[in-house]
Formats: sequence, structure tokens, C-alpha cells
Amino acid sequence: MSVAAGRQVQSAAVSIPQMLADPGTAYSFEFFPPKDDASEAVLWESVRRIEQIRPSFVSVTYGAGGSTRDRTVRVTGRIARETTLVPMAHLTCVGSSVAELRQVIGEYAAAGVSNVLALRGDPQGGLDAPWVAHPEGLDHADDLVRLVRSLGRFTVGVAAFPDKHPESATLEDDAETLVRKADAGAQFAITQMVTDVDAYLRLRDLVAARGRDIPIVPGLMPVTRFGQLQRMTALNGQPLAAEVVRRIEAVQDDEAAVRAEGIAIATEHAERLRSEGAPGLHFITMNRSTATLEVFANLR
Repeated sequence: MSVAAGRQVQSAAVSIPQMLADPGTAYSFEFFPPKDDASEAVLWESVRRIEQIRPSFVSVTYGAGGSTRDRTVRVTGRIARETTLVPMAHLTCVGSSVAELRQVIGEYAAAGVSNVLALRGDPQGGLDAPWVAHPEGLDHADDLVRLVRSLGRFTVGVAAFPDKHPESATLEDDAETLVRKADAGAQFAITQMVTDVDAYLRLRDLVAARGRDIPIVPGLMPVTRFGQLQRMTALNGQPLAAEVVRRIEAVQDDEAAVRAEGIAIATEHAERLRSEGAPGLHFITMNRSTATLEVFANLR
């Protein structure tokens, strides 16, 4: 067996739900797919830095509207073949027929990837556009969970929204949605970026009160530039926590101070989440891992 094949077999045998059930906190890092070869080189440097700290797993997202599907599949497979990292594949319903989804799932399986994050995905026109399913595709994340689980020995995670999904009326509705995903076979959840720890705890408790013990991993991303505030709000579909905005705005004219404050906030949130029993911490790197590695170092 070649070294690459051996790594694929090892990666495929590692279960994220088991990692989250083990004692201690699981640490994971998220990358987004590069748009070109130069961006891919930057991504790969970040992947290698993350590899040195031996995280529990890493993931590669889809681009908006499923626009970078092929690169996502290729990069995720390369991580499985060429590194010691355990990759989690992202998969969305956006713009794909069931036949195309089956093909992508098969490509992940062939690459030795057995952990999948199943997402409905954002509308192709952006968060303000109405959701329209592919005419031969799927309409909900729980449908995608069932499809992935039916096609092999995959462990499947889903998204969670502690600040309420833009299409949900209440946080209780989001809890009910997460319960449906668990009933469909989802074994863990990863949240959108948490800027209010209390919001994460409310969602976790609402799900637990409904009799589900699905582990919910909070997502974290340190603000390193003032302009990120507006971008994060657009990506989340919800305003950031007022206290985070206040602290960043207080130093907005000093780039170094913004970065330091963003790392301090993320560290504080991570420490509290860990003390409240979060099963893991999922760091969103934006493909430049230095800031998230600083937060990780602060926790250690």
C-alpha cells in the first residue's frame, strides 16, 4: 500500500462524532476553496501550519452558491492523501441534482473522506434571494443527510444557527430544525460563527430539552480588520453581538489594536465555551491561519 493510500485509509477510519465524545475539547479548523492557483498555494501553506498542531480535523467549505464545488472536492481529497489531517467534506444542495450529489459523494468516498457536513446552502442569489431548489435536487438539509447516509459508511454533520437562521421566525424554530436533522441521521452540528456565547448556550439547551444529545460545536473567527465586521454581518445574515462591535469600533483607527482586540475576544469566547462544556471549537481561518493559531496558543 502506498503512503497516500495508507493516509486515506487512516483518515476514513476516524469518526468526528467519536472525537467529540472523547474526553477534552476537539479542535478543528475551516478553510475555504481557493479561486485560483495562487490562492491555492496560500491555502496549502496554512494547511501545513495547522497540521503541525495536530488538530482533531479540518474542513473545506463550498463557495457561495456551490460555485467552487470541483476545487472543494479536489482540495479535500488532497488533504486526505497528502497530509496527516482528517478532512471533513462540505456538501450543499445548491444547484445540484441528486445524480450530481451522488457523484460528489462518490468522489469523496474514493478520496478516503468519510466525514461530511451536509448543508442546504445559501440561495444562489445571496441571502436576500429566495431559496429555489434544483428541479432534480433536494430542498432541505435533512434530505441531504439521508442521501449521504444511504450511500456508504459516512458520519454526517450539519449546520446550526445560534443567532437564528435568516429564514427562521424564532430560535425555537431553529432548534426544531436541528432536531429534524438529527432524526434524519445527523451525528453532530457545527454552528455559524459565534459572537454571543449566551446565544450558543440557548440553542444547545433548547435542543437538549427536546431530548436530543447531538453534539453542537461552536464556530469561532477572530476579527483582525475593522472591515470584517460588515462582511461577517453579511455572511451571517444577522448582526454581530453588540459588545463585539463596541470593542472593535473603540480601536478601529489602529490596525494592530483591532487585531489584538479581535484575538482577545475570540480567546475569551473560546475559554467560556470550553468551560460551559462545548464538545469542540471550530476555528474559521479565512485561509490565513496566524490569528486562529494565536487564539489556539492562548488556550493552551
